[in-house]
Amino acid sequence: MNDYAIFVKKFYIKSGIDLNLYKEAQMKRRMVALREKKGYASFLEYLKAMDTDRQLYEEFLDRMTINVSEFYRNPIRWQQLEEDILPHLIRSSQGKLRVWSAACSTGEEPYSLAMLLSKHLAPSQFSIMATDLDDVVIEKAKQGKYHERALIDLPEEFQKRYFTRRGDDYYISDEIKQLVTFKKHNLLADVYERNFDLIVCRNVLIYFTEEAKEKVYTSFQRALRPGGMLFVGGTEQIFQPKRYGYAMKQSFFYEKMDG
Repeated sequence: MNDYAIFVKKFYIKSGIDLNLYKEAQMKRRMVALREKKGYASFLEYLKAMDTDRQLYEEFLDRMTINVSEFYRNPIRWQQLEEDILPHLIRSSQGKLRVWSAACSTGEEPYSLAMLLSKHLAPSQFSIMATDLDDVVIEKAKQGKYHERALIDLPEEFQKRYFTRRGDDYYISDEIKQLVTFKKHNLLADVYERNFDLIVCRNVLIYFTEEAKEKVYTSFQRALRPGGMLFVGGTEQIFQPKRYGYAMKQSFFYEKMDG
């Protein structure tokens, strides 16, 4: 067993994160670059250092996970969500609309959802859960501090209403922050909550193996209520959605089938 394979096995014991479920070429390339930057000759030497250096371990987790995010990423999809998908979900929902932003990174996606839903519903009419594997990005999300480039696609009405600029940074309002509940969650290992109207998971599954994708698609399907919707990223269309219990509502939007 080579150095990398032993590292993967021991890292799973340490963290509960199975690196075998991520595409090896992409993951290994990212990890080698970080290991060499830190000056470690082998993965096992790197892991040994993580055992005694919490900051080094958290930095590794932050680099390993995919933390590229923006508000209203791919605006045309958010327009679809607002004009076509959301009205359907509101009409068919049983009570409060339950939304899950999965692998939410630094919070741009769940806060985008909060702003959009606030345009059409009272705060008492919806709830948003946002989860990520990485404690560091969850803390950043809770702070609600962003660079101007993260807001480039966000509608101007939301920028003016919900953000305050201080120097080069933009701070999201407490009005929006309080609408999102952040939790730590591993899509590949943890139990999924149930009865969501909408699950948003975008630009994450492209890094997973086919086996891992199938597991997540199936788990999302079980987590949705009948008629609930899964919203995926622009490079993550589900081929043969019926295999997982979905019907394609529109491109990148998949509805849970009854039965």
